[in-house]
Amino acid sequence: MNKTTLIAAAVVAVLAAAGALYWTSTTSETETVAEVETQDDVDLLEITEMTLGEEDAPVEVVEYASFTCSHCGNFHNDSFKQLKSEYIDTGKVHFTYREVYFDGAALWASQLARCGGEERFFGLTDLIYSGQREWIGEGDPVQMADGLRKIGRIAGLDKEAIDACLEDEQLAKSLAAWFQQNREADAINSTPTFIVNDTRVEGNNPGRLREVIEAELAE
Repeated sequence: MNKTTLIAAAVVAVLAAAGALYWTSTTSETETVAEVETQDDVDLLEITEMTLGEEDAPVEVVEYASFTCSHCGNFHNDSFKQLKSEYIDTGKVHFTYREVYFDGAALWASQLARCGGEERFFGLTDLIYSGQREWIGEGDPVQMADGLRKIGRIAGLDKEAIDACLEDEQLAKSLAAWFQQNREADAINSTPTFIVNDTRVEGNNPGRLREVIEAELAE
């Protein structure tokens, strides 16, 4: 087993313990989490970076966010549209969204968001954040699963596609390894964290984010 696979297995072991059993329990109540997470021969997928805007824009903004982070939800529900209209859509900013998994539910939500491919990713992301309180609820795995499935149906995905995405072990392990590599490279310990070219902005602080973007544009 190579280093990347070891990292993936370790991260998934933690995340899956919170809920991977639920996704498979609809077909087999006796299947264990270990059976889901310990197959070492799973080849890791190359994870697609989800981006918006012109690749040659003068400012690069990378957001690290978790779908279960309330501060991330507030940013996307209250401030992201303005950021997009003023900077991304005008060719000033190339934006990259990178998911963070500090808990199993964030990983499930990421699997759902990526279920529709690049074209549907940001639309599903909007739905996940706008309905964040409802689908997370009291943190019950069954409630969260049902909430995410409902979001998938609202987005136009059929049941078979949703189930395939949420139960995809190869995707889960690949996303976990990708997250761990990004986390180590950029020292991500809280969300949201923004990297604007080489400047770091932590927390839901749209005023500071705008200030840094404007400073980069002025150079």
